[in-house]
Amino acid sequence: MNPIILIVGAVAVVILGVGIVLSISGERGTVEKRLERFASTEREAVQEVAGAKRGSPLGDAFNRALAGRSFADRISTQLARADLKLTVGEYLALIVIAIVGVGAVAYVIGGRSIIFAVLGAVGGYFAPSLYVGFKQSQRLNKFNDQLGDTINLLVNGLRSGYSVLQAMEAVGHELPQPVAGEFDRVVKEVQLGLTLEQALQNMLRRVKSDDLDLVVTAINVQREVGGNLAEILEVISHTIRERVRIKGEVRVLTAQGMITGYVITFLPVVLLMILYVVNKPYVELLWTRGICGWAMLIAAGILIVSGFLIIRKIVTIEV
Repeated sequence: MNPIILIVGAVAVVILGVGIVLSISGERGTVEKRLERFASTEREAVQEVAGAKRGSPLGDAFNRALAGRSFADRISTQLARADLKLTVGEYLALIVIAIVGVGAVAYVIGGRSIIFAVLGAVGGYFAPSLYVGFKQSQRLNKFNDQLGDTINLLVNGLRSGYSVLQAMEAVGHELPQPVAGEFDRVVKEVQLGLTLEQALQNMLRRVKSDDLDLVVTAINVQREVGGNLAEILEVISHTIRERVRIKGEVRVLTAQGMITGYVITFLPVVLLMILYVVNKPYVELLWTRGICGWAMLIAAGILIVSGFLIIRKIVTIEV
């Protein structure tokens, strides 16, 4: 049988199975589910937020089987930090689909080459995690950029007579996402029975920000020993604004180095793929004429990765 037909059939079966799992959905709007979403442990809360509008017997059973496992907790935390409404089971299914799909496409484009299929499968395996990392970085940068205005609003609310919780509620109503959603969730968790310290720690797990850690520490210390929280937050706001300004300047100055690193890293790989498509026998000499070609490929890969890591280390400046 034609290998292409087998690969396409396997992809179709995987997609059909995942579609059946995701299509059997039901509304989960009971009071218990809402309480669990905001007042449960961090792992359960993250999974509830990811599946708040979806549910299926098979999917729920798979998620319950994964619950409590360390790798599932790590995946759930990463998805929450990226603000992706996916359960752990759906994310793992997405990885399987990416491996099979990208591997099949690379197999067809590469002229039915097993090497291209393997490379495509490896790329498909890492693609979802790279996307999650990109979304995390994007959301964290946006959160840090909004944190200065957030603290100013908290300071103004405290000076006008608001409590800390009322000032956070004003932040949830007045500011854009993602800051508004995070502080609104803190308020709801406190209203449902959690302590403010625990709710703030939950937000700190979802948003891995050093600036936010500074704010949370200041609030917790003030609640224990007292003091003028408005003045403390005002000083922190000035520090955070200066850090954001300096980070922006550093990002501009190192942008050329970052682009250079990406170009010299991916250019040899893309060029090799183009040459393989244009002149397949010429490129196949690297792995069909003994160990010498394989040694060259391995050495080239090591040098490319090493160069990329060195460039990243040079242009990455901690502020």
